[in-house]
Amino acid sequence: MAAARGRNEPPPQPIIVKKIIQESHEAHHGGAWKIAYADFVTAMMAFFLLLWLVGAVDEAKRKGLADYFTPTVIEYRQNSAGASGIMGGDSIVAAENYPHKAQQTGSRSIVIPRAATGGIQTGSAQQREQEMARFAQLRAELMRRMEQDPQLRSLMSHISFTQSDAGLRIDLVDEADFSMFEVGTNVLRPQAARLLRQVSQVIQPVSNQVVVRGHTDSRPWTNARMNNWMLSTARAETTRTVLESSGVPLPRFTRIEGVADREPYVAGDRLDPRNRRISITLLWADGQDRSRPIVSASAAPAGAGAGGGRTSR
Repeated sequence: MAAARGRNEPPPQPIIVKKIIQESHEAHHGGAWKIAYADFVTAMMAFFLLLWLVGAVDEAKRKGLADYFTPTVIEYRQNSAGASGIMGGDSIVAAENYPHKAQQTGSRSIVIPRAATGGIQTGSAQQREQEMARFAQLRAELMRRMEQDPQLRSLMSHISFTQSDAGLRIDLVDEADFSMFEVGTNVLRPQAARLLRQVSQVIQPVSNQVVVRGHTDSRPWTNARMNNWMLSTARAETTRTVLESSGVPLPRFTRIEGVADREPYVAGDRLDPRNRRISITLLWADGQDRSRPIVSASAAPAGAGAGGGRTSR
């Protein structure tokens, strides 16, 4: 029994026992975060390595990679005409949802045959590749002929080859020290006529259609009866005449054009002599000429513009 508390004694204080339980710190000092960080660094290294590889390859290889990962035709067909099962198409003229159209490079693996009932024809990439190889052979043959001809060897820098949407374009370009035609006329100089005959011999064996286009610089005329449109057209017709007389059949010529100074070779200087040139284009055999001519006109009479007051060649 507890003793009685005196009058002046303080009241008894309760005894409080505080137990401290220390938490474990293993979660904070474990190694799981290191594994996550290592995975992140590895992923970043792989990502930058991929960026480097994409930047190192050329356009053709990137196109091949893109085509490899392109969804199949079946997936796109599901959102196209006739996609709702058998007899479920809404119309035979409904829009199709294919990622690659005819003539597009790299589409051979996903192109399906077309029926004979309509629609655009799917181009043959293999045929286009064969034509490109044939064009390369024509270029090599023409350069070989010029190299072997002492009179044409000095003109090798005046000829250029370009593969475009239309086909293979052969440009015969003037320089400050050389002009294919007499000043202000459509009269060919002897060296230029000899060069055109060599070009004719090279393109004669193939069957591609031919487009001849004449170009001039932007120098004005003092004679109101003559202008650059007439001169460029007359020079194109003179070129066609030489090609035909040297072996290129007349039916192969599709267009004879004169575009004056509207398509400069040196866009930054309309007076540059290189803007005066003749372009001979061999169209693709499939007839897919996607170039649009600026003007097409009949040729002016031979010797047009002679003494016409033009200040350039």
